[in-house]
Amino acid sequence: MTAVKAWFRARMLSVARVFARTGVSPNAVTLITLALNFGVAAVIAWGSLPAGGLLVLVVGALDSLDGALARATGRATTFGAFLDSTMDRYSEAALFLGIIYRFHDDTTLVIIAYLALVGSLMVSYARARAEGLGLDCEVGWLARPERVVILGLGLATGLTLYALIVLAFFTHVTALQRILHVRRVTGKGRDEGNGEG
Repeated sequence: MTAVKAWFRARMLSVARVFARTGVSPNAVTLITLALNFGVAAVIAWGSLPAGGLLVLVVGALDSLDGALARATGRATTFGAFLDSTMDRYSEAALFLGIIYRFHDDTTLVIIAYLALVGSLMVSYARARAEGLGLDCEVGWLARPERVVILGLGLATGLTLYALIVLAFFTHVTALQRILHVRRVTGKGRDEGNGEG
């Protein structure tokens, strides 16, 4: 974990201790954050891109609250972690759908946004698949927090195309980094079996 991530998680844990007094469950926070992301996607699709970008950053920060709340209240569960990861993928898909709808007349931008979405999902899938095999795979340049910051700043500053180009390229680089990491830690040049799904 980087120093920045450690600092941010410590701050969110402090916020979670205050938020714990409301009695809201971590899973409820996960679902609320999902709903907020759908709202942000609507702002991107039909409203102001700068406002949408700022909301991406704000809701992206809130996205860490459910895990921090679970740790602060001792309510961390395997299902909660699974639900959080799954809803994060829906949130990302919603945001990119908002962008694609907003720029549906620009074929080039739509294709770039699609490539960025696929790359983002593959980064998360590579980690999930590795962890399902019992391997740590929190490596690579563009994990979810970095992707949220790049997308939010790109929208907020009017540099949407450039942000999407960065995401479209470096998410796939990150997925490749994770593939090579798993190959290295398993010490195998080739796999003898194939996993379905």
